[in-house]
Amino acid sequence: MATKQPAPKRPNRLRGFILLALAAIILFIGSIVGYVLVRVLPNVPALDAVTDYRPKIPLRIYTADNVLIGEFGEEHRDFVPIKKIPDLMKKSLLAIEDARFYEHGAIDFQRGIGAVVSNLRHGFGAGGGSTITMQVARNFFLSREKHIGRKVNEIALAYKIEAALSKDEILELYMNQIYLGQRAYGFASAARAYFNKDLDHLSVAEMAMLAGLPQNPSRHNPVANPKRARDRQHAVLARMRALQYISESQYQAALAEPLRVNTRGQEFDTHAEYVAELARQAAYNQFKEEAYTRGIKVTTTILKAEQEAAYASVRRNVIAYDQRHGWRGPEGRIELPSDPTERDDAIADALGKRPSSDGLIPAVVLSVSGKSIKVETEDGDTFDLGGAALKFAAAGLNPNAKETLRLSPGAIIRVSKEAKGRWTVTQVPQVAAAFVAIDADSGAYHALVGGFDYNFQKFNHVTQAWRQPGSGMKPFIYSAAVEKGYSPGTRILDAPLDMVGEDAGKTWSPQNDDFKWDGPITMREALVKSKNVPSVRLLRAVSVPFSHEFLAKFGFDLARQPKNYTLALGTGAVTPLQMAGAYAVFANGGYGVQPYLIAKIEDADGKVIQQATPPAAHTEEQRVLDPRNAFITDSMLRDVTRYGTGAAATKALGRSDIAGKTGTTSDAVDGWFSGYGGNVVAVAWMGYDEPRSLGGREFGATLALPIWIDYMKVALARRPQAERAEPEGLVRENEDWVYAEYAQTPVLGGIDLDQAAPADPNAPPADPNAPPDGSPHPLAQPPQPQQTQLQNSLF
Repeated sequence: MATKQPAPKRPNRLRGFILLALAAIILFIGSIVGYVLVRVLPNVPALDAVTDYRPKIPLRIYTADNVLIGEFGEEHRDFVPIKKIPDLMKKSLLAIEDARFYEHGAIDFQRGIGAVVSNLRHGFGAGGGSTITMQVARNFFLSREKHIGRKVNEIALAYKIEAALSKDEILELYMNQIYLGQRAYGFASAARAYFNKDLDHLSVAEMAMLAGLPQNPSRHNPVANPKRARDRQHAVLARMRALQYISESQYQAALAEPLRVNTRGQEFDTHAEYVAELARQAAYNQFKEEAYTRGIKVTTTILKAEQEAAYASVRRNVIAYDQRHGWRGPEGRIELPSDPTERDDAIADALGKRPSSDGLIPAVVLSVSGKSIKVETEDGDTFDLGGAALKFAAAGLNPNAKETLRLSPGAIIRVSKEAKGRWTVTQVPQVAAAFVAIDADSGAYHALVGGFDYNFQKFNHVTQAWRQPGSGMKPFIYSAAVEKGYSPGTRILDAPLDMVGEDAGKTWSPQNDDFKWDGPITMREALVKSKNVPSVRLLRAVSVPFSHEFLAKFGFDLARQPKNYTLALGTGAVTPLQMAGAYAVFANGGYGVQPYLIAKIEDADGKVIQQATPPAAHTEEQRVLDPRNAFITDSMLRDVTRYGTGAAATKALGRSDIAGKTGTTSDAVDGWFSGYGGNVVAVAWMGYDEPRSLGGREFGATLALPIWIDYMKVALARRPQAERAEPEGLVRENEDWVYAEYAQTPVLGGIDLDQAAPADPNAPPADPNAPPDGSPHPLAQPPQPQQTQLQNSLF
């Protein structure tokens, strides 16, 4: 019986096939390596881009206390030396991208074999075996096209890079150069873009999320594709655990950690958008396009705490003004489709087109039921509003409401969350505002807010808006009178005044705010009460030409000031910045200052390119005003804030060194407060870009002074009171100060007193609704100034 021969073992055949395949792969790789070394490597480009690496680092703007407030450049990028990158961040990346990075040369043959098998089975490009070094070669020198020629060059460049740089240097290049989505280049920039954190403050979960981005920044982007990003993050964490880079407890904690991803783009700690734009313009003027790529750092003179106070004060008081003047109706309306998916798309599209505004959230009204409404915000949150939350917009629920006011399904409105967490209906103000504060001695900006919201309007009202200052110009006319020898004790007739031919050939009769005549009053009292007619009489006594020329001492543009008697009423044009510089002369004792914003400019290496060097002390070359004049005018301005139109300032701040002046123009088109204390000069303004009345009961004291006070509460909190010593050359006469050389000068003793008439016992009583700050009465017909008001000129 024949013995049956056993069949050959198939595993031996399979093993032989595998060995043959491996031999073929090794031979193939060896052939490629040999070809690369002999034919390709000598012809690859020079490595200057990596050996002399110059990353495109954006322009960055900082406050004086080193808080980032702006960044400009196509690429958001930081360069962080490898030794400052957290070790676990490096391990997160290497775990998923190139675990044997520190062990292999330019090519990881273990991964390479697997990639070749994958490519043979599924076609070229199906498997990735690129090392970190190969990716550096691709990112710096090659395209991302998948063809064999590019891959060969990539390998050749990788060998050349490995020969020129250390492993740490290669990893440093990679981690600073790689694109990671959201315009972020490099891991430090991505940490800020996605989590608003520095690298050394990231959690394990956050590091793993970033480490998963290089493979496909658009697919694994946690903003655009949170689910895919989470899946990729889990893969990174699994590799980190397998390689024992993290413990089991760290792994489980990272898997469970909820990620708070920033979806609103780059945000800064302090709202200083108008400041950042001014600094950007200055940098661009000096460095042109290179400003956005050289890593230039601009340090401004802005102080974080004071900037935040100014921003909050402007917004709070503008919103308060807007609320006083009622509901204007929805911003827009959309049709709400019946299909839920289509409805969601329509709401998202409508709200996505609305500019964001800090705390004023766009929402769509979904339904209206009696005295309540249901709304949906841009984040998809829905909630009901009723009662006090609808008080402001109650007119929109009235059955007889105008269509422009009506709250109905599809209406686009704004909602805000109050301090106690309660949502309420609000609206975006239409009125504009500006605020600027500078150091009285150096002129350095402390705070600047150019408008209510930079997202809505880029126009900077501090530097660009030319507006009538109203009674805010009176102190400079009174200062001119002091220079002529008049004293705060000089008596001026407060009585009706008819000036023949002064109104385009007709008689001009200026009016006081309340039509009340006080008879002879002192110059000090006239300024404290902001009396119009005594101010015009004073200007006439001093003369228009002298007063007009005198304004140049304070930095005003004389071409924008009228050469007539309306000069006393502030009918010219100024910017808030000009007013700040002008009031600084009174605040610092008579020295001219040039407001400046840029303290220092540095290059990417920290080398100082430019630095401001304000003088340690004032010099006589800087003096523009007699110290006696500054002292006298300051004393009058302090009384304005003690007993006059600005009395709320001293009462709120509780200091004796507060001085300033309100200003309201004809018809309450502009409201101002300009003043100082503790060596800080600040100016607040409110008005409409298209000039119109702010309201019959609105004045500088109700519009601008509250902004000024709220800011000064913060700015002066740690500043001592600045008392002023009496300068030489002054004497007391008529219970007030006067230049010694003008003492006992009869001609300067009074103005128009010979025209005084006995008081009329039948005169009507004072109007109780008259404005409090010397502006023309809203019911009066004020004279039209010969100087046309200028709007929106560039500074």
